[in-house]
Amino acid sequence: MDAQRPGSAGVHAILVHGMGRTPVSMLLLAKRLRAAGMTTHLFAYSAAFERWLPCVERLRKFIAARTGDQRFIVIGHSLGCVLTRAALPHLARQPELGVFLAPPTKASSYAMKLAQWRLFRLLTGEMGQLLARQDFMDTLPVPDIPLRVYAGTKGPRGNWMPFGDEPNDGILSVKEVQLGEIPVQLLPTIHTVIMNSRQMTDDIVRAVQARPGHG
Repeated sequence: MDAQRPGSAGVHAILVHGMGRTPVSMLLLAKRLRAAGMTTHLFAYSAAFERWLPCVERLRKFIAARTGDQRFIVIGHSLGCVLTRAALPHLARQPELGVFLAPPTKASSYAMKLAQWRLFRLLTGEMGQLLARQDFMDTLPVPDIPLRVYAGTKGPRGNWMPFGDEPNDGILSVKEVQLGEIPVQLLPTIHTVIMNSRQMTDDIVRAVQARPGHG
């Protein structure tokens, strides 16, 4: 599921979708990146049917095969960010930029509440269960590359809501996407469509163009 702008020798962008989604969810973002001259590659996986470690290894091979010795960035959404964090240490070459969209960085309170339900376990498989385990989340390394982390803030708020009055995207609170000391960029959107933010896409394009070697 690869595409390239004709005549463009732009930066490669690896896009990794979230849990319960498909590469279709990343198509608008991919289209906008191609319009900026990048080559896009969409990684597909199924949380329901794949095991964690084989999927991480498949992502590693996918990235290596499509980027070679070219410049590249990696963009993940939700669980796609977790897969990316696990795969990066095993790459021979690191991306010049990582973009994490609504990344769960702690055991997700949403996943912990749903993990007791058999249907949730069936639909999300091993990967969904891992998101509910703090001991697992603590094993994931913080990538040693330039990172941009984005969180949505348009989730429901109120004393009677799951996150109370905390800013959230409907699935994760802003606190749950905080990764170390990396600043979190806030977007007026929700979890399921954060990848369609024009503001975020423009940020990525500017960041890539500012990197040495552009053009």
